[in-house]
Amino acid sequence: MKAAILQTPGQLDLVDLVIDKPAAHEVLIRVVGSGLCHSDLHAIDAQVPNRPIIVPGHEASGIVEQVGSEVTYVQPGDHVITFLVQFCGECEYCLGGRPTICATPVGARKPDAAATAPNPRLTYQGKPVGQFANLGAFAEQMLVHEHAVAKIDRDYPMDRAAIIGCGVCTGLGSVLKSAAVRPGSTVAVVGGGGVGLSAVQGARLAGARRIILVDIQPEKFDLARKAGATDCVDPGQGDPVQQIKDLTGGGVDYSFECLGLKATCEQSVQMLRPGGVATIIGLGGRHLPAARRAARAGRLHGLQQLPRRHAQIHGSRPPGPPRHRLPDREPHRPRRYQRRLRGHAPTPDTGPPGDHVSAVTVPRRRRSERKNCKISAYY
Repeated sequence: MKAAILQTPGQLDLVDLVIDKPAAHEVLIRVVGSGLCHSDLHAIDAQVPNRPIIVPGHEASGIVEQVGSEVTYVQPGDHVITFLVQFCGECEYCLGGRPTICATPVGARKPDAAATAPNPRLTYQGKPVGQFANLGAFAEQMLVHEHAVAKIDRDYPMDRAAIIGCGVCTGLGSVLKSAAVRPGSTVAVVGGGGVGLSAVQGARLAGARRIILVDIQPEKFDLARKAGATDCVDPGQGDPVQQIKDLTGGGVDYSFECLGLKATCEQSVQMLRPGGVATIIGLGGRHLPAARRAARAGRLHGLQQLPRRHAQIHGSRPPGPPRHRLPDREPHRPRRYQRRLRGHAPTPDTGPPGDHVSAVTVPRRRRSERKNCKISAYY
């Protein structure tokens, strides 16, 4: 089959690959539509030494051609879309209704499957070829795990269906699942791309009374209003934070950052009203390792669970010598003293090691200026 492979950073090569037959729980798909996500561009442009050959692409739609012996969900001829998280269905997260943070994803062929699937899924000149997100959509065919596909109606346009498995579900999931926007609330979405417009649609479905899109390209505003935006803000016309505060009388209940830039992450917090929730969707660049850990945590509340390197994102002072450092548990100190020094009562560690910090830096603020804001991450 023909496929675009990544061998050299910044360059794709169109070559012929050999694709294996489906194993017991695998599905062979004829690709019809494929989207280009910014995550693909990050992977293509990344300067990674000694990186193995891969097929990029993870937003795809297609038609099932073959299925493995144990596959029961789909059959040849079904129209499907792909999803970049292939859940196991057996761990505590899957059984608890949170398959997107599955502890043991099953997307790739495991080494212990050599008896039933001794060959790599893809090979080029006798060498194995990887699949981006265990999918590899920039090809004529895809061989994936059965949990990587979802059936769709046969009359749904394939070119539009392709982006549902990443851009649409990320925007909608951030609004409806991660932030859980309430009816009658106010929402600001920073970035009017595929994810941002999906977040706008999600806010409309959630019943938000005011939905504000922030983007530097005014030509996107008409489409945003069709998707559900009630107001549009152009940063070129002035400080977007102040524009939003003027529109809402003090800030929004929920903000969604869809770009992954330091400045817009800060603005997404600054535009909140007291008690608001900022959801940072755009995660990438040099902050990606920390961002992935934050995304798996699901939701980070307040200052205590944020690493100090994220201080500027949540509005604290720049990194430097801390003004106050306290351990998380101080039984010998009066609770009133802890509350006065930190701005809120300490939260006990409940997550796995590494998800919480043992000491925090508290910015000097007047009590009237403190915001009990929350920052959540969705991935």
